[in-house]
Amino acid sequence: MWKTVSSNEKSLKNIKNDFSLSALVAGLIAVIVSYAGPFVIVYQAALAGHATAEQITSWVWAVSIGSAITGIYLSLKYKQPIITAWSTPGAALLVIALPAYSFEQAIGAFILSSLLIFLIGLSGFSQKLMDKVPAPIAAAMLAGILFKFGLEVFTSISIDALIVLPMILIYFLGKVFFARYAVLASLALGIIIALFFNDLSFSSINVSFAVPVFTQPSWSLSAFINVAIPLFIVTMASQNVPGIAVLKAAGYKPNVNSLISFTGFISLILAPFGSHGLNLAAITAAICTGEEANTYKSKRYIAGLATGGFYLLIGIFGSTLIVIFATLPKVLVASIAGLALFPAISNALSIASAEPKYQEVALVTFLLTVSGVSFFGISSAFWGLVAGVFLHAVYSRFKK
Repeated sequence: MWKTVSSNEKSLKNIKNDFSLSALVAGLIAVIVSYAGPFVIVYQAALAGHATAEQITSWVWAVSIGSAITGIYLSLKYKQPIITAWSTPGAALLVIALPAYSFEQAIGAFILSSLLIFLIGLSGFSQKLMDKVPAPIAAAMLAGILFKFGLEVFTSISIDALIVLPMILIYFLGKVFFARYAVLASLALGIIIALFFNDLSFSSINVSFAVPVFTQPSWSLSAFINVAIPLFIVTMASQNVPGIAVLKAAGYKPNVNSLISFTGFISLILAPFGSHGLNLAAITAAICTGEEANTYKSKRYIAGLATGGFYLLIGIFGSTLIVIFATLPKVLVASIAGLALFPAISNALSIASAEPKYQEVALVTFLLTVSGVSFFGISSAFWGLVAGVFLHAVYSRFKK
């Protein structure tokens, strides 16, 4: 008699077969990078929005759980390393916009922004929009976004050479002798050095669970215009567009409409608990989509599951693990992030310069993205993309 194997059993077996330590480490590094730096902006936004201590903890819970749910589900469904996160540019916008509104009005704006993202994903327009972006231009924008992270590996030497130089050395030695674990070796060495020479200690950290707090939204036309609409635009332009570019640069064919509609849907559910918006990640996704995660592209989805798993832990334990990440020396976090992104930066530059006819166009996109200029609260990545697409169309039409 034949034994029937359920789809769940098959899925678990596939995960077991595809699992790799390098993918797990890639997910860990992605989460460390997320919380050790950009999350400070979320905290500042919560304070600007007049949130109580309990509401701030709930905000942490909401964006962490949301990132876990969306990342794990989408990575499993599409067998791609779909990394999701909260909108960091959106949080930066909120630091400026929220002081004029109550926290209840801010929650109302979060709900409306998430609803707009959900609807644009359902409409199918987002896929058509992404398909209009030429590969060299998207890659140039991605290289511009990641550039500063690669640069910080070397600028960090002047801050703490004792930590950074050994990390760089072991990384490149690892690339020669144990390529899949070069990043892990660099991270481990950095932590060991910090423990011995930088008085790094985790002894004072207390474990506590996060408690979600539901906030009744208050509706305000002013908050809709000044918070919800800008948050929607920034999240789509500065997060989802680069996030798709990362996946495409790594050789994947993402279902754009499905990814954006699902992140918008989960954002909508979690908005009353403080989530200002979930989206496709770009910087941390680049850590998980390259060969550092796994030599085989088809197995890198494990890095997406690992990232989601670590987000889930942080969501459960609230601010405890954030304190752990914040305890790590800043130069260690900056260095390991940059080293982990080296392959993604190299790949993006290669794609951007692959077509001689459009090399200048790609260069403009890259430089404008790197410049950091912003208009109307929208980051340079968007304007670099706009300039690149426009010039690409002109060159395609008129340049021989």
